[in-house]
Amino acid sequence: MSITPIKSGTGNLANVIYQQIKDDIFSFKLKPGQRFTETDLSEKYEVSRTPTRQALYRLEQEGYVNVHFRSGWEIKPLDFTFYQELFDLRMILEKEAVKRLCVMDHEQSEELQNLKRLWLVDEQDYNQNTKALVLQSEDFHCALVRAAGNRQIAKIHHEISEKIRIVLSLGAMREFDIQHAYQDHAAILRCILARDADGAIHLAEHHVLHSIEDVKKIIHKIFSTV
Repeated sequence: MSITPIKSGTGNLANVIYQQIKDDIFSFKLKPGQRFTETDLSEKYEVSRTPTRQALYRLEQEGYVNVHFRSGWEIKPLDFTFYQELFDLRMILEKEAVKRLCVMDHEQSEELQNLKRLWLVDEQDYNQNTKALVLQSEDFHCALVRAAGNRQIAKIHHEISEKIRIVLSLGAMREFDIQHAYQDHAAILRCILARDADGAIHLAEHHVLHSIEDVKKIIHKIFSTV
């Protein structure tokens, strides 16, 4: 396990370690199902056990790690049902956002104008960095919900999207269809701009089903090679 040690005196240490562990989970430096102790991470990050423990309990509350009393900690294993349920919940929130967006003034929405600049582009202008494009794709969905104007819905949606990022990031490391990503998101956006809520929702549901199938294949590949 290769992890960059935390430098002392960097902000609130527990928060810094929390973010570092989360980054290492997303980048698979800490792998699903991996077991470790607080001492293991404290030595790797070169910090004491107290801020490490604080960071781990925060990550446990958010669903990223499991604690096994007397036997240490574990990165939450990949569970297809868990991620399918997150996709379902995210879709419910996005449907409501799309309905609201289709009756709003689009010209006054900075979020929608920015999405047009990012996604309604010619093929030669596609972002070829797959890892960056995965994050851009995630933020497409978050931006739609932010643009709808309910900050509490947007907050919950962001938290769900962040959890889903783990498996989508793994997909980016293996294979990612750049053209398909642009076509899907552009089609959804064009429907919203045309105030076609039913069309946008239909396309979004198809896009989510495709993502769920990708997640299923990713998890199957992982378990079939273990």
